[in-house]
Amino acid sequence: MTAPAPHPTELTVHHTTVTDPLARPLLTELTYEYSTRYEKPVDLDREYPPEEFDPPGGAFLLLLEHGRPVAGGAYRRYDAATAELKRIWTDSAHRRRGLARRVLRVLEQDAARRGYTRLYLTTGPRQPEAKGLYLAAGYRPLFDLTADPESIGPLPFEKDLPAGHHLENPTP
Repeated sequence: MTAPAPHPTELTVHHTTVTDPLARPLLTELTYEYSTRYEKPVDLDREYPPEEFDPPGGAFLLLLEHGRPVAGGAYRRYDAATAELKRIWTDSAHRRRGLARRVLRVLEQDAARRGYTRLYLTTGPRQPEAKGLYLAAGYRPLFDLTADPESIGPLPFEKDLPAGHHLENPTP
């Protein structure tokens, strides 16, 4: 008799708002990470008004595992054709599982469904993990990859979204 197959991890996408209490642990950890990496205080609550991430121009989502947030991300309107990705983050206890890539994929699909044809983002020069994620996901660097990231500042990327870019079932 064989043992039953292990139960797959239950991951669900939860579209919500920046002010949702469920998002607070991820945003608190992200704030702490930015503050320590860049050795200066960061206050994400003051960076952008929360409504910039509300539909129809924006989105904020959490990736939940058994109802608990393990990753998240957002976008906001950059211009009529472009969404700007922000706050893509994986809880430190859940890294190296491809969760940020899943969040990225759902954000791309959602932005395309809302009519955006281009994505834009910046990441910090002290975030090599993020730089690697965006390069692996097909984002074009808008900077010299051979330059010292610290000499550049925020590292900009872009990606075109083909017309009709979405899956019928946008699962994580």
